[in-house]
Amino acid sequence: MKRHSFVNWAVLISFAALVLLSGCKRQPTAVSQTPSPSGPSATGPAADAPAPTVSLQVSPSSIQRGGEATLTWNTTNAVSVRIDSGVGNVAESGSLTVTPRESTTYTAIAVGAGGDEARASARLTVTGGDDRADIREDDVRDLRQAIEQGRVRPIFFAYDSAELTSEARATLEENAKWFRRFPEATIIVEGHCDERGTEEYNLALGDRRAQSTVHYLVQLGVDASRLEPISYGEERPLVQGHNEAAWSKNRRAQFAVR
Repeated sequence: MKRHSFVNWAVLISFAALVLLSGCKRQPTAVSQTPSPSGPSATGPAADAPAPTVSLQVSPSSIQRGGEATLTWNTTNAVSVRIDSGVGNVAESGSLTVTPRESTTYTAIAVGAGGDEARASARLTVTGGDDRADIREDDVRDLRQAIEQGRVRPIFFAYDSAELTSEARATLEENAKWFRRFPEATIIVEGHCDERGTEEYNLALGDRRAQSTVHYLVQLGVDASRLEPISYGEERPLVQGHNEAAWSKNRRAQFAVR
């Protein structure tokens, strides 16, 4: 019996030693790693953007006063394009009819995503007179005639709104062709309202309508310095009446020449 008891104790001691040894094993240390960046560098995507290119031609390169020429341009890697000398912002590539009354150098400026610019110029020579006073007088007369004959049309707005409708935008796109054709004429953009609302409110609403019209014409390439917005509120109705048929015609922006 004593030998058997001694064996049992030996087994227990051996087992305890194994437990202690296994608990003392050094556990692996977790190493924190910062993931490597997978996105663009700190300089941003624009730093690696390709440089823009632009070409510009005018055909023909010489016209008689009152004639027409076509500007044609192409760009690559451009996020915005504009043409100086009264044309304004344009699509990345395209063509446009111009009718300057004097010799003009057109410059196309293409801006890339990284802010780089590329430029190209084309010279259009106009012969047959170059007196600016006569040019301006002719432009004012001819554009005023286009307005009086209905070739330049007013646009209309929804009730209590200065937002351009799709129909109004289409009308302005046609009007802009006439405005660009006579670059020496100053265009008055009149904002009007129907009779509802206070006088003060309608003056403010008429101003917003004139301003939204001017803003879109500038986008279409009409020089902002030629556009003068003014509000008449409800003072000058186009149609007399106290119903929607009259009101819908009085909520408008229309054009005059100075």
